[in-house]
Amino acid sequence: MRGVPTAGAALMLCAATAGLLSAQGRPAPPEPPRFASWDEMNVLAHGLLQLGHGLREHVERTRGQLGALEQRLDACGAACQGSEASSEPSKAPESVAPGGEAVPETLRSLQTQLKAQNSRIEQLFQKVAQQQRHLEKQHLRIQNLQSQVGLLNPTHLGNVVTKPAKRKRLPKMAHLGLEHNTTRLHNGGWTVIQRRQDGSVDFNRPWEAYKTGFGDPQGEFWLGLEKMHSITGDRGSRLAVQLEDWDGNAESLQFPVHLGGEDTAYSLQLTAPVASKLGATTITPSGLSLPFSTWDQDHDLRRDLNCAKSLSGGWWFGTCGHSNLNGQYFHSIPRQREQRKKGIFWKTWRGRYYPLQATTMLIQPTEAVAAS
Repeated sequence: MRGVPTAGAALMLCAATAGLLSAQGRPAPPEPPRFASWDEMNVLAHGLLQLGHGLREHVERTRGQLGALEQRLDACGAACQGSEASSEPSKAPESVAPGGEAVPETLRSLQTQLKAQNSRIEQLFQKVAQQQRHLEKQHLRIQNLQSQVGLLNPTHLGNVVTKPAKRKRLPKMAHLGLEHNTTRLHNGGWTVIQRRQDGSVDFNRPWEAYKTGFGDPQGEFWLGLEKMHSITGDRGSRLAVQLEDWDGNAESLQFPVHLGGEDTAYSLQLTAPVASKLGATTITPSGLSLPFSTWDQDHDLRRDLNCAKSLSGGWWFGTCGHSNLNGQYFHSIPRQREQRKKGIFWKTWRGRYYPLQATTMLIQPTEAVAAS
């Protein structure tokens, strides 16, 4: 976030400043830097958020006061013009407004200054709103880091992505035990959470639609982030992804995940080995946390770009280039690369600019895996 120091940097600066002078007024030896605790980071992030809210409210209030003042000046100007016209009918007005009414020069100058001030306030309001969005993003990243630390477990290190050989035909859903009128699989407690196959449903939707779900379970649909989280709860899960290209080739993936609640923007937690297999490059030892983003709720890891607006649909975008199974559906592969990037893609299989023909996503709580 531009213009806002990180929590660790701010706390180190405070500690260094406090230790500059000893009790006798002589320079004290520098203290070793310390790392900020989670509580200190939360306090700082909360304070920054409150500051942003306060600035925004102040700008809105000031803008409203300026607008009211301008209206009063307009009314005063009309009254003054009427008074001058009745008392000095033979005197020419100092200036003429577009409506043909005389406006005193002083009042005209005040109105010009007010308009200029209002314009500056509007610019400040836009900057405060942008800074507020950055602060909310940063606060969400802190929460995601806390969730990753809480999920650290030595058993996660053994989890890897399993990949069957390429060019395998995608099995028909009926062979997996999918009933015609439901999204629940009989095979080991798997639940279908997404399907793309013909472009019959628009997936470029706002946050609330992705939270509650949309589409037809018999065709294309998105189950809904809140329903997914209610299925998995706070437990770990396995995510299965089935992909198909336009030549009939198929790919199937399964890997362990943890889906957070709405307070984490339904972040998808991946272990480090899984994130590496999926093509991520910036990975911490504890793994990778990917918040869900839509065009009206920007939670991705890019500070300079809204991935959902630049691409299409809602997804766990990361830095925009790894995958997007909720992108725009194309009935044939577009020639223009700029158009292809908005499509359904999985970079580590057919590449960043290959729009896929069909996808299916399924989720299974870890408890169901152990029971089976």
